[in-house]
Amino acid sequence: MSTNSPVLEIENLSVAYRTPNGDVNAVNDVNLTVYPEEIVGLIGESGSGKSTMAYAIMRLLKGDAYVTNGTIRILGQDVYAMDAAELRKFRWEKMSMVFQSAMSALNPVMTVEAQIIDTLLNHRPNMTRSEAVQRAEELMEIVRIDKRRLKSYPHELSGGMRQRVIIAIAIALHPRFVIMDEPTTALDVVVQRSILDQIREIQRVEKFAILFVSHDFSLVAELATRVAIMYAGRIVELTDSKSLRPGEPHHPYTEGLLRAIPRLTAEEITIDGIPGTPPNLISLPTGCAFHPRCARVMSECQTTRPKRVKTLYGSAECHLFRQGTEG
Repeated sequence: MSTNSPVLEIENLSVAYRTPNGDVNAVNDVNLTVYPEEIVGLIGESGSGKSTMAYAIMRLLKGDAYVTNGTIRILGQDVYAMDAAELRKFRWEKMSMVFQSAMSALNPVMTVEAQIIDTLLNHRPNMTRSEAVQRAEELMEIVRIDKRRLKSYPHELSGGMRQRVIIAIAIALHPRFVIMDEPTTALDVVVQRSILDQIREIQRVEKFAILFVSHDFSLVAELATRVAIMYAGRIVELTDSKSLRPGEPHHPYTEGLLRAIPRLTAEEITIDGIPGTPPNLISLPTGCAFHPRCARVMSECQTTRPKRVKTLYGSAECHLFRQGTEG
């Protein structure tokens, strides 16, 4: 592959959940590209489809979730065209995932060392055990954990340490693309900062691309180079992260998320939330799904779904931009 070729290409992806009341489209006709060594943020409220999309990329959808349309290519290879053996080898070697709950992702009855070595030896059958132990020690150094902690069980580690162990396992086989699904959600602010700094440093050293999934707008805007904003299963805006500041023209939903970031003044902390609630995915509003909550709604928004158009900093699905009234 060319160094300019995408590591992730999503084209017209739709994912549905089967329910007694009919299929629910959790991801609806999404397109997204991530390039080598890039960090792309994926942001949105709960239920917007972020984690469903992440699991679809990894081909880890379970239960009643299934891909109804579209293609997902990692390093030019169609993830859903692989057989089970190909997929098993491809995961963790070429693409990997840092899961949201470290305690659930780690095996409680195995030491950290055993879990890292198990991952390495399963994918590198020619690797000796001593080489695997050496790699495990290297990984502990990369994520800034004392190598003596390799003998610890997950419950003996702090939340921040457990999350760093998950990151270590995800990068153990030098993948080119890593999904991080809310990796700092359960951690306090100080530990979040430490982990984010480490993610930046590890990415610079290991040179992989990241899709960083989160509901924390300020965190993603700081970490990512580009940010995709999801609403009701669609990416309604894709923008340069440097543009995410008050006064810049954005999709009204993006502007609402920006206003919702808490602001500390001398007297109090102020938050301007977005009115209303996300729509029921079984019966989405006609036209633009955001229009019932939008302060700048027009009659066209209520009847016609907007097409994606170029904006000053990327692209958006909004009639305001097509009519030249952004800002």
